[in-house]
Amino acid sequence: MRRPRLLAGLAGLALTAGLLAGALPAGAAEPAAPARTAAAPAYTWKNVRVDGGGFVPGLVFNRTEKNLLYARTDIGGAYRWDQSASSWIPLLDHVGWDDWGHTGVVSLASDTADPDKVYAAVGTYTNDWDPGTGAVLRSADRGATWRRADLPFKLGGNMPGRGMGERLAVDPHDNRILYLGAPSGNGLWRSTDSGATWAKVTSFTNPGDYRQDPTDTSGYNSDAQGIVWVTFDESTGTAGGATRTIYVGVGDKENAVYRSTDAGATWTRLAGQPTGLLAHKGVLDAENGYLYLAYSDTAGPYDGGKGKVHRYTTATGAWRDISPVAEADTHFGFSGLTVDRQRPGTVMVSAYSSWWPDTQFFRSTDSGATWTKAWDYSSYPTRADRYTMDVSSVPWLTWGGNPAPPEQAPKLGWMTEALEIDPFDSDRMLYGTGATVYGTTELTRWDTGTNFTIKPMAKGLEETAVLDLVAPPSGAPLISALGDVGGFRHTDLSAVPPMMFTSPNFTSTTSLDYAEANPDTLVRSGHLDGGPRVAFSTDNGANWFAGKEPAGVTGGGTVAAAADGGRFVWSPEGTAGVHAATGFGTSWTASAGIPAGAVVESDRVDPKTFYGFRGGTFYASTDGGLTFTARATGLPAKGNVRFKAVPGRKGDIWLAGGAPDAAYGLWHSTDGGATFTRVAGVDQADAVGFGKAAPNTAYPALYSSAKIGGVRGIFRSTDAGATWVRVNDDAHQWGWTGATITGDPRVYGRVYVATNGRGIVYGDTSEPGGGGGTGPTDPPDPVGACKASYKVTHQWQGGFQADVTVTNTGTAPLTGWRVGWEYPAGQRVAQAWNARVAQTGTTVTATNLSYNGAVPVGGSVTFGFNASWTASNPPPTTLGCG
Repeated sequence: MRRPRLLAGLAGLALTAGLLAGALPAGAAEPAAPARTAAAPAYTWKNVRVDGGGFVPGLVFNRTEKNLLYARTDIGGAYRWDQSASSWIPLLDHVGWDDWGHTGVVSLASDTADPDKVYAAVGTYTNDWDPGTGAVLRSADRGATWRRADLPFKLGGNMPGRGMGERLAVDPHDNRILYLGAPSGNGLWRSTDSGATWAKVTSFTNPGDYRQDPTDTSGYNSDAQGIVWVTFDESTGTAGGATRTIYVGVGDKENAVYRSTDAGATWTRLAGQPTGLLAHKGVLDAENGYLYLAYSDTAGPYDGGKGKVHRYTTATGAWRDISPVAEADTHFGFSGLTVDRQRPGTVMVSAYSSWWPDTQFFRSTDSGATWTKAWDYSSYPTRADRYTMDVSSVPWLTWGGNPAPPEQAPKLGWMTEALEIDPFDSDRMLYGTGATVYGTTELTRWDTGTNFTIKPMAKGLEETAVLDLVAPPSGAPLISALGDVGGFRHTDLSAVPPMMFTSPNFTSTTSLDYAEANPDTLVRSGHLDGGPRVAFSTDNGANWFAGKEPAGVTGGGTVAAAADGGRFVWSPEGTAGVHAATGFGTSWTASAGIPAGAVVESDRVDPKTFYGFRGGTFYASTDGGLTFTARATGLPAKGNVRFKAVPGRKGDIWLAGGAPDAAYGLWHSTDGGATFTRVAGVDQADAVGFGKAAPNTAYPALYSSAKIGGVRGIFRSTDAGATWVRVNDDAHQWGWTGATITGDPRVYGRVYVATNGRGIVYGDTSEPGGGGGTGPTDPPDPVGACKASYKVTHQWQGGFQADVTVTNTGTAPLTGWRVGWEYPAGQRVAQAWNARVAQTGTTVTATNLSYNGAVPVGGSVTFGFNASWTASNPPPTTLGCG
């Protein structure tokens, strides 16, 4: 949680739109005709629930309408609180691929004069990681729809200093006037037409010179923080006229606070102000005439070793150090700052960068003359807390930890720069952390010494960065690899899982795979300081154990499981190169013939076949990953490339990726990667996945985050890529969706989309047989007589493939059939084709699909499946057909 939340897979990439230009792979055929697209089906979209998962640097209450509250995130957009549902509503899902940077929100402003109006300053990075410029979005319907004003500079919603603010403010007396503090030396900007146009305030001459690390050549830590907050003094104006007094915070340790008393015409550095620190926030108690300022020695949100809190008397210009503790006793900076509008004189501040043993909140009811703490030591290391943490609604917030005192699990928080008391309710307080939003509705109990309860208040706010997804054919419907919080096993998409992956607990999981014929066996790899960086599960991801790692590993890379779960291939980051293992990673053997850093995947049928890709060349291994041979060449050598093998079809591979100024698209191989054919009409593609076949078809449904026909979106094909349909719409785009995608093998039409900051989104279709429609119908009762024969066609350690043939032995055509059998040795069916197969315990039932239920007299039909076995694989003891 201490590292910058870099946009997954995007740093350094240019995501400008453009048509493909580049060579076809060796042996590939030129597409004959463009791909056809069909009318879009009706899809409904929801989040797979995690509740939080990322940094919430800002919370903004409207000061004139009760329960109107907004939250901003660093890479996951903005939200509005729904009081009736006690959940958050996402507001920026319309942001598209080309404008992905606008999912980073550096500031929010809610209009007190017209509560329907809300503004968002958007842009993720000020360096070249984000190719676009910043913008100010404006809405007249509380964020339901937006209009955009582009800026001539970038904004940094995921840059250092993003917890400072708010940088965007609306004049409380003349709401046509807004101010915006800009980074990178761009100064102070103003709009006089409700955010439609912006101009630099030339009379404000200090753009701020503080840089987190001036030596950083990436431009991330070396960019100037700029103007970091704007605060109006509402006591100095009247309705319809510009507010006269405005305070501005600057990223300048010697000149941190300025004031204008003539509505922004001229500005003066406040005399007598403290120096040597940055003013993270400036909050005005206009009734008492106090401007409170929270200071830190760095910009945050991860660091800060010293800090102070000061109070400025606006009438006299007097300064007073009201720090809750002496600066010499701090190991943190101050940032979160709020006042109680119902009880003037009550103020709270957070020690945002107190990582160990916990964050700290301080509260004063006498304008900062005296303070009390949220917790203190009764007798070190024993703590006396004024509060109780109740995370039963989001139990993973304990991180599965059981730390020694004085640490606790869950923590009170970390990166606590967003802190707000409800302006209408003194008992209600919310604050943001690096993982969630917490809050209480019992805050005033603090002042009477009565314990109060803090709970997560993050329902609907989904902010994880998704790095990989798998939807096994049995067990949990979805298992995820996530940044910052590792990943989850979802047995219910609408419920928060009890815990993220632990044992080990990766800071980010980079790759995830399951054994196709034995879905209870999984492997994951990820980042962890000091390792091990690979882990295994034998119970469908419910529990995990660490493997060992070869020398030279520095990060997770990609990992693949053999179809039977008996072998694994790992391509970690670092100098180790690609390695193979038999069993659960107790020892690894270096793979020959494949370069380090290759992306690796497994064939979904043959347990000894693995594939790899690097630098435009496709590789294959037929000996369990020990040796690889180069196969197709001429594939995209630039940009990110991802590929997957089709379940149930040996050697069937789809490859997506490239770059706008080079080869970029979707390719298909049916010969194990010896040759690839580019899929016609797919301009660009970044991820590909498979789901349950459409009714009356046998080939799995394909899903891709792609550009087809000049349109970016989430596309589906039910005819092996011949035609495509866009399943999302312009209101549901979620910025960048290129990391991974998968369909659901059990629910037709369901697709899981990886976002970078909006969590896991899934869509269901209203088409017949889809998860959002009428659902699959039971087949009609079979009519006629039949017999069934069972044959194992291929077997390997731990897995096998079998065919069942149904023959009409009656005197009339069959109108449907059903086959049942009992497995004597605990075999488990994993995936089937040409039949609907279900297993309960040892009992297996297979029924016809809509297209193969009619069987003439003497005729037959065959269906197949993959399955797993353990000690032995004897045939079924009985085999019935009816």
